[in-house]
Amino acid sequence: MSVIQEAAQLEKVPKELYLKTYRVMLQARVLEEKLASLYRGGKIVGGVFLGKGQEALSASLGIHLRKGDIFAPLIRDQAGRMAFGDTVLDTLRTYLGSVHGSMKGRDGNIHRGKPKEGYYAMISHLGAMIPAVVGALMARRFKGEKGMVGATCVGDGATSTGAFHEGLNVAAVEKVPLILVVANNQYAYSTPNDRQYACEDLADKAIGYGVPVWRVDGTDLNDCLAKVGGAVAAARAGGGPQLVVAKLLRLVGHGEHDDANYVDTVLKNLPVGRDCLEVAREFIEESGWMTAAEIAAMRNEFVKEIEVTSARVQREPGPDPSEEEWTAISETQLSDRFPVA
Repeated sequence: MSVIQEAAQLEKVPKELYLKTYRVMLQARVLEEKLASLYRGGKIVGGVFLGKGQEALSASLGIHLRKGDIFAPLIRDQAGRMAFGDTVLDTLRTYLGSVHGSMKGRDGNIHRGKPKEGYYAMISHLGAMIPAVVGALMARRFKGEKGMVGATCVGDGATSTGAFHEGLNVAAVEKVPLILVVANNQYAYSTPNDRQYACEDLADKAIGYGVPVWRVDGTDLNDCLAKVGGAVAAARAGGGPQLVVAKLLRLVGHGEHDDANYVDTVLKNLPVGRDCLEVAREFIEESGWMTAAEIAAMRNEFVKEIEVTSARVQREPGPDPSEEEWTAISETQLSDRFPVA
């Protein structure tokens, strides 16, 4: 373990940062509970992929990014999205296909984003966003821009893909300020770790690429904030790409269509199976920062906001196929305009 990682491990996360991040985690959890309910009620077309158990890791990344940075979240990064500035309103508009949403009801819910603001729409969860972010960072370097970082997330399964290798390899060679967060949630869909990779720890992969690695307890918000914050700071200071590997357990199925009956029940009773939200709540109460009643009131506040917003969005129209111009880019003329012989 390097000196910088030791320092991050011993760092005491400020109370204000901890509580701010917990608030984002709780809001994301309540929102996703509503999305699951809407999906089961037939109100959402397509898939719903929840980040239950990954909120501490995801929110810790989004909370340390700032305006001008690049963030390419994954399907389970609702907490990180909200920490980066996404809203309950736009999330619900996208999932429910409202014409007023950022995707205008044109595309699936997991692909939303605002590229001009550095909030990238997901191409695929299978490592594809790594080379996309690396390319964007290279483009900004060519323009002479400095001070920004780019971050993206993958699961343990994505570390077996070509996009992971190619993206991280180029990032390491070019020393771009990339933060690559791996949520080792023990299963790539239903494939367990022991059938996914042969190395003892995913963090060992960092050696082959020559990049610093940050081992994180994904169930512990304090550890996530300290280590992910350290990785972001190191990349921003010119330290090149940083690999963050967090150990946790996905507490739901791959998607709401999946009952996760393949998950080993032993894992659920180990420290890796802890619910990060409950761990954070207990720490907050034990530290005397908030009472159980105050946390319950905060949750009720989110429930009310989300219920009101959901009812509003369900009254909004979807795109009208007779009037909508279904062009994927701003250029309405899609021909190559080659001269006719």
